[in-house]
Amino acid sequence: MKKLISCLLALTLSAWQAVPAWACTGIAFATKDGAHLQARTIEWGGFSLDSKLVIMPRGQQNTSFTPQGQNGLSWKNKYGAVGISTVKDAFIGEGVNEKGLGAGIFYFSGYGSLAPFNAKKAKKSVADVELVRWILTNFATVEEVITALKKIEIISIYPPQPGQKAASTGHWRISDATGRSIVLEIENNGQRHIYENTVGVFTNSPSFPWQVTHLNNYVNLHPGAVNPNKLGKTELTAFGAGAGMWGLPGDITPPSRFVRAFFYLHTAPVPATAQDGVLQAFHILNNFDIPIGVEFASGEEVPNLPSATQWTSVTNLTQPAFYYRTMNNSQIRLVDLSKINFAGVKAQVLPLDKEPEQIHLVELE
Repeated sequence: MKKLISCLLALTLSAWQAVPAWACTGIAFATKDGAHLQARTIEWGGFSLDSKLVIMPRGQQNTSFTPQGQNGLSWKNKYGAVGISTVKDAFIGEGVNEKGLGAGIFYFSGYGSLAPFNAKKAKKSVADVELVRWILTNFATVEEVITALKKIEIISIYPPQPGQKAASTGHWRISDATGRSIVLEIENNGQRHIYENTVGVFTNSPSFPWQVTHLNNYVNLHPGAVNPNKLGKTELTAFGAGAGMWGLPGDITPPSRFVRAFFYLHTAPVPATAQDGVLQAFHILNNFDIPIGVEFASGEEVPNLPSATQWTSVTNLTQPAFYYRTMNNSQIRLVDLSKINFAGVKAQVLPLDKEPEQIHLVELE
């Protein structure tokens, strides 16, 4: 067991503590036919996160890890769920359950700070990297999650790195089939905050309220063209369409991605159907793919990856379904939760891609 925990800690530390950090972008919106969708990217340019498609049936037994081993909170799945793992199969990064409750963890570098682990409370402790799994397999609504969070300890299974007072952690987006979406952030050694997410956007650091306030710096932006402006004898004209968005930040920092996602999302037309919404979500998130290499300084070794954006997912919360594509295969895959018998299906961990790459020759007639 000690050897297992040591390997687990090493893998988790390398993915959560090293540089470059995770750089995730999330959006959420409704369609005209009443579907509530949420979507996100997950970036890590250091190495492959070895993500898998995880099927979690009803009745499956779970016990969370703690710094002492696998001796944390134990629970049996009340609901079946589907999600994508990161680093370890038990660590679900994003997913949805059969009731339409969706959840995901986003890196919260420099701001997230959990309370120190208390061995006396081990049996009510859930590791931060396992919180999404706990949420998806136990609850049907956001309100149920808020109530249940009061009864558990959220802990880190790894120690702080040199110079840190607390280990890095994430913050969470939690949404249900009604479209209600909240943000859970834990700062200052365990101080919890829950915010209603009405802007439909989520990224990383700094805190969610700061990100929303920061949008006001871009009050001048608007969709469409800009009329010519004559100053003195000189007439100034736009070079092309979309000049109303001049000044939209284009870098990959979390605040800039938050602003960009907000304007792309809220200037897009409302899709007519859930299917249209799924396609639109993937197109919007195309703008947040991070090419491999941009996170590394000149002279640093760049890992052999196709992209720093390792996968992108879209979730239909109203009629639970999970769509995804990967850095190796841009084809959209669908897991329809209505077609899964969660009372009888086995727990499964499946590769995201059956083949490493998908490039097909077009056959001409």
